[in-house]
Order: sequence, then C-alpha cells, then structure tokens
Amino acid sequence: MSVGNTNKGPVPLIGLEIHAQLSTQSKLFCPCSADYFSAAPNSLTCPVCLGYPGTLPSLNRRAVELALRVALALGADVKPTFAFDRKHYFYPDLPKGYQITQARRPLALGGRLTFHGEHGQRTVNVRELHLEEDAGKLIHRPGCTLVDLNRAGVALLEIVTEPELRSPGEAKECLRALRTLLRHLRVSSGDMEKGALRCDANVSLSAGGATLGTKTEIKNMNSTRAVERALSAEAARQRELLSRGERVEEETYGWDEDRGTVVLQRTKQQAAQYRYFPEPDLPPVRLSPEFLQKVKREMPELPWVRRERWRREWGLGDREADSLLSDPERAEYFERVVAGGVSPPRAANWILTELLRLWTDGGAPVPAGAMADLINAVETGEISRTKGKQLLERAATTDADLTQLLSGDEVQKIVDRETLAKLAQEAIEAKLQAAEDYRSGRTQALGVLVGQAMKRSHGRADAAQLAELLRELLDSPSSPEA
Repeated sequence: MSVGNTNKGPVPLIGLEIHAQLSTQSKLFCPCSADYFSAAPNSLTCPVCLGYPGTLPSLNRRAVELALRVALALGADVKPTFAFDRKHYFYPDLPKGYQITQARRPLALGGRLTFHGEHGQRTVNVRELHLEEDAGKLIHRPGCTLVDLNRAGVALLEIVTEPELRSPGEAKECLRALRTLLRHLRVSSGDMEKGALRCDANVSLSAGGATLGTKTEIKNMNSTRAVERALSAEAARQRELLSRGERVEEETYGWDEDRGTVVLQRTKQQAAQYRYFPEPDLPPVRLSPEFLQKVKREMPELPWVRRERWRREWGLGDREADSLLSDPERAEYFERVVAGGVSPPRAANWILTELLRLWTDGGAPVPAGAMADLINAVETGEISRTKGKQLLERAATTDADLTQLLSGDEVQKIVDRETLAKLAQEAIEAKLQAAEDYRSGRTQALGVLVGQAMKRSHGRADAAQLAELLRELLDSPSSPEA
C-alpha cells in the first residue's frame, strides 16, 4: 500500500524499537574489530562470532558503560543485576542459529524521552533498554545472495518505547531526538545510512483513547524520512482495510523506499516461537555501585541541558539550537567560536548559513579560532561580508590558511575616497540603465550600482562609503546624463 492520507478516521498508535550500534572498538562478545563498514567482507570474524562449537562469549565492558549512559540519560530504572538469553530463529547471516539478547532480565526498565513534536513538546515513555548482538549482512545479487559476517556480533542497544506516538510525524521527531541524544552521549554515530541506527515500528489504529487495535510491524527503514513515510503508508493501509469491514492481521512488513510501499515479509512470530532460555555461557552481571558512579561521572552534557544553557545565557532560539545540537561536533565548534569573542547569534548565523555547506565528514573545514577571527573582522568592518565568504570558501576548498588570508594585503578594506570615487564612476558607466532608473526616482536601483562597484573591488570596498559617493555623483546637477 503506498503513502496516502492519514488525517481521517482512527488515530495511529505507534511504538518504536530502535537499535543503536554502540561505538565500541570490539564486538559484544569477542575481540574482533567492530569497525566493519569499510573492511573486506568476512575479514573481521573469529570462532566466537562465527558460532563454532566449544567457544565461549566474553562480555564487552565498554558496551555496558555506553548502554548505561543512555539508560541514565533517559531516567530509566537501571537494574543492579541483568542477564542474557538465547533467542532462537534462523537467519542465514547469524551462523550460531540463535542471538544472544536480553528477554527476562534487561539492563534497564522505564524512562522517558521529551522531544519537540508537531504540536509542541511531547514525551514518550520507554519500556526497556537491553543489549544484544547484531546479525551479519545479506547482499542480494541477481541469481544469488552473498553473506558478509563482519557485522555479526557487533554490540547493539535496543530502546523500546511504549505505543504512545500518535502520528508518523511524531515518530520521526522522536527518532531524531533520540539520535541527537546518542550522538551527544558519544555512544553511537547514529548514522542511519550506514546502519549504525536502525528503527522498527509497531503501528495500530485506535478509535479513541489508548485502546490498541491489531498491530503490525515495519522494518528496513534507513532514515527519519523513511520512518514517517512508511508509517503513513501502513496507517493508510490499515484504515482502508477497516473501512471495508476487513481485519488487520498481525504481520511484519518491509519498507520499499523506491516504490513508497510496505511489502509483506512474514506473519508475526510470537515470543514463544523464539524459544528463549537463559544463556548458559554468560552468568548474570552484577553492577557495583562504584561502576555506576564511574559511568555517571563520565556522562557528557545532555543536549537538552546544553540547549537550555544556550537559551538562558546567550538568548539562542530553538531553531538555531536544534540545528547546532544535531551534531555534537558542530555544537562544540559553535561554543569554541563564541569563546573567540563572537556573539552567539552571529556565530550561529555564520556556521549555519556559510560554514555548514562546506562541512565534510572530517569535520569543520577551518579551525574555530580562525572562524572567530573572520567573523570579528567582518563585524568590525575590516573586511566586507562578501570578502569574508570568499576567504572562507577559499580556505575550505584549498590548503590555504584562513588566518594568513585574513592578514594578507588583498583583504584590506578600501576606504580611500579617491579610489572609491573612481569605482563609483566605473559602476555608473557599466550600469547606465540603473543610473537612469535612480535619477528617475527608483532609488532601489542604487543597490545595483553598489553591487557593481563591490564586484570591481573584489569585495574590498567600503559599501557604505560607496553608496554615499554614488548618491553624490548621481544627484549632482553637473553629473553627465546617462
């Protein structure tokens, strides 16, 4: 069923199951590298993650620390003792034939996440957080399917929300808020395109209140936009079935982004079919008070705490704050620019309008200190904004040093009246129609002449003085007619 109108009829009730790949150096239960994205297929495996008989898993301590950061940030009830279970099912990319996860005694229960929804601030309750190992990857080719097991065994944190989200748009914003949190906690890259953050969703229709209808599950959503589109399509499909008097079956669907359609994968399995039982090779894990205190001490500043500090101390608006907070590297860069003596609103404006388009996967294209010097030079009138933008782009796209560019002769502003008068006269001669328009009373044409003169000076001329000289020349009775 393709995307349709979901604004009529029963209200969707949506719950998310979010799998965040934890930023550990090794996998959850073995020493194999977890940095699989650019590795050769099947090059990061060992007898443990390949499920060889007689091998024993060993829990990754760092994965527990990172998972606890998220639980504490969400205000979840961290359990002093948690345990692992085996979940049995057949996937060709999980060679053991079972997944080590947490079913009966998860890491943490409860918690809540507040986010900006379509109609203001919203809060969704969290059901549980648990650790589990990832499966490998299937690569489908014409006539065959290839298996890459590099990802098998990588540490995942699954965060399960209650079915309290009431629209696909809310689900999208909730996922975005959680991704921002994971990035600021330094627990996951949150990169959905690379599979570091994956989202499944359960959706049912309610005629009113919190009464749930029959739910279906949607998988294979690799962007926040896909989450919104897939949920809209599934809500429309269920609404259409109910309008015809038909039943909604408990099934699992995949999302086809190209066609904008949900695709049936299988009927929903019940928990009993997974045959959970305690993982015999991993004893229950007891968290000491000292370990928990260590995790609390190392917690980075939470994004909503940083947003409130920016609002209170710097008067920054929500829109600018949200754009800066979406990437912790960007947020920290912004604070370093402000520390260089730039007003927070000016720093935010330059970063979001001029620098962001030059930002790469490697981070900011120029040092924060140099960026602060550039903005200050523009604000004090040492150089024009046009020239500042040119220097920034040059530094970002070449090996040129921005600090050295700022101290070069070519950036010094032209304030000499004789030189400016010559530029003004040349602009009039080049734009005769604009000059005539100005003399005819269309004063906005002055901007065309100022722009022409600025172009001739390569952005170095003082725009205010240029405008004044142009008015003098054009308003003078002795000025030659265009």
